[in-house]
Amino acid sequence: MDETHAPDATPSRNGTAQPTALPSARPAGAARRRPAFPSSPEARAFRRRFFPEASAADWSDWRWQLRARIRSLDGLAQVFRLSEDERAAVARRQSGLPVGITPYYASLMGHDDPAEPLRRTHIPVGQEYLRLPGESDDPLGETPDSKVPGLVHRYPDRVLFLATGTCSTYCRYCTRSRMVGQPGGEEGISARNWERAFAYIAAHPRIRDVLVSGGDPLTLSDDKLDYLLGRLRAIPHVEFIRIGTKVPLVLPMRITGALTRMLRKHHPLWMSLHCTHPAELAPEATEALTRLADAGIPLGAQTVLLRGINDTVETMRTLCRGLLKRRVRPYYLLQCDPITGSGQFRTPIETGLDLIDGLRGHLTGYAVPQYIIDAPGGGGKVALVPDHIEGREGDDLLLRNFEGRIYRYPDPGGRIGARD
Repeated sequence: MDETHAPDATPSRNGTAQPTALPSARPAGAARRRPAFPSSPEARAFRRRFFPEASAADWSDWRWQLRARIRSLDGLAQVFRLSEDERAAVARRQSGLPVGITPYYASLMGHDDPAEPLRRTHIPVGQEYLRLPGESDDPLGETPDSKVPGLVHRYPDRVLFLATGTCSTYCRYCTRSRMVGQPGGEEGISARNWERAFAYIAAHPRIRDVLVSGGDPLTLSDDKLDYLLGRLRAIPHVEFIRIGTKVPLVLPMRITGALTRMLRKHHPLWMSLHCTHPAELAPEATEALTRLADAGIPLGAQTVLLRGINDTVETMRTLCRGLLKRRVRPYYLLQCDPITGSGQFRTPIETGLDLIDGLRGHLTGYAVPQYIIDAPGGGGKVALVPDHIEGREGDDLLLRNFEGRIYRYPDPGGRIGARD
């Protein structure tokens, strides 16, 4: 591991962050060029045990990682001690969202513990086949808002550009499980439909903001991604381009020098990262995030609230602190969408509100995300906040702070907090 880019905390296999020394600042005038992508001792040990045929160069090659993804029951059984529930669920799968885990990401998981958070979110269990009331294959109503294939136009000034159907790894609570990971996913969305999407955006001057998602756009080659971003940047009224991705956390070696140099050409460019748990903030992910931040790309994190995974204040505080230390702004805590088979992951709304309550005042405001429900049926994002208004006494509004204490704010003529 390149010690000048070592992490401030190394999560253990159960996700508990173990503090280490902070990285030293780069000396003035020091060379900016980094060596080949680093690999932690834990990852090297995992490679030698489970992928002995792979060289260090193979392991650091993102294309090798994609080719070597664990995708079958036999592949899973070679790495994990599967429970009967996991084994039966994987054997049962014939269609829909596939199993796909990069070797690197598998190295972060609990190999003997089915309850380990990262493993739970990526290896199917029987509950995935249960459809609960209110669940849907397209809970957010994206299909009706798709003006051309692969382009969702819901908000007046922005669109969602689904650039590919391929992900480097498949989360079991994926909102687009109806469409990602299918045979021909990359070509089925991109090559056939990109031109129509470009034409639609060019014909609608109100569109100022394009979120490029999928699937995961960073699974595209540099040339394809460069072409896509260049075509969007050439549309005069497109002011902002965002990339939605989980790759820096599950396939960090994808963040090559060539990629960051290409991305620099398309500023202003933002990146929305899907980060689930502190265990993802391993040394390799820290390096990837450092490279992106050093390339001038503002980084924000979207975290899906998941029962038994990240639904405690302690876990969320650790995650938000860890992200901010890595120059990633936690900006959304998303209530898990009611996708078919997601009941095992969804929490009551009170859980999310309590988490935000437990973060405010204990973390800097930069580290506190907004709690969001994406309203089913196409209603868009709705922000929820804990109610800190305790009532009213005359002209004074009574407020509860993060310590539970009550304070008065003079608000003559106000009506908020009044009891009818």
